[in-house]
Amino acid sequence: MGDKGGENHSEVTDFILVGIRVRPELHSLLFLLFLIVYGMVLLGNLSMIGIIVTDPRMNTPMYFFLGNLSIIDLSYSTVTVPKAMVNTLSQKKTISFAGCVAQLFLYALFMVTEAFVLAAMAYDRFIAICNPLLYTVRMSRSLCIQLVAGSYLCGWVSSILQISVTFSMSFCASRVIDHFYCDSNPIEKISCSNIFLNKMVSFSLAVLIILPTIVVIVISYMYIVSTVLKIRSSEGRKKAFSTCSSHLGVVSLLYGTVSFVYLTPPSNPELRKVASVCYILFTPMLNPLIYSLRNKDVKDAMKKVLWKKKVLF
Repeated sequence: MGDKGGENHSEVTDFILVGIRVRPELHSLLFLLFLIVYGMVLLGNLSMIGIIVTDPRMNTPMYFFLGNLSIIDLSYSTVTVPKAMVNTLSQKKTISFAGCVAQLFLYALFMVTEAFVLAAMAYDRFIAICNPLLYTVRMSRSLCIQLVAGSYLCGWVSSILQISVTFSMSFCASRVIDHFYCDSNPIEKISCSNIFLNKMVSFSLAVLIILPTIVVIVISYMYIVSTVLKIRSSEGRKKAFSTCSSHLGVVSLLYGTVSFVYLTPPSNPELRKVASVCYILFTPMLNPLIYSLRNKDVKDAMKKVLWKKKVLF
């Protein structure tokens, strides 16, 4: 590339994605790991979507949100993983400038949307347990659609802001991104621009996304716990808590892995990449399993599908 300040973002045609640094003989093994886990992501989430769409018992707000959660999990894995798999076995580990912009935009879109959908699911559980008689009125089909549409809108707006500040920077000394997908933090490291504005925008977006979603989830569960503890029968308490345990597991998994990614010291990029793999691959793989193992309706629907296949064969 040219000298510092001699080339800006409009002249960059592609970037090089370093990927996860392993010995050359381990590239095939890494590709196989990505392939197996991504295959399980596809299988688990497509199965969940299929069951929710085809089983009449799943025509409730909770499963409407769960179906959208599976779509989101499937989407942000698909945005990043196939390209990482190709680059693992390729000598030319490039991604076009437009491809990098699209990847960061879609990744940020689905990541933010998931946070708001999980908050909407917490509100749904709050209404179901604390106001069961008003559940069908409060959680109407139109409100559920509005909550999901609003989640996507928040994701879209934040993504536009993120890519606007990220790709308005100049890239002078290098086009090598030390990651296996286009993320704002490693992209900032190869810029010769002042990134103060980028840091402020990223921090502001993080506060505006994390704070309200966490507040909704925490307050919802405070009321849920308070209501459940007032139930006299242990069987009733167990049943009420069981309807929330899957959601709590998914929320803990999401925020745990995201915290691991973004609290990993920048001085240790390889650890940050491993943390990103956990978020991008293992979280979407485990979410359907969590709901399948902890939810009686989902297990019954799966047994019904498997029984039909057994009868057909």
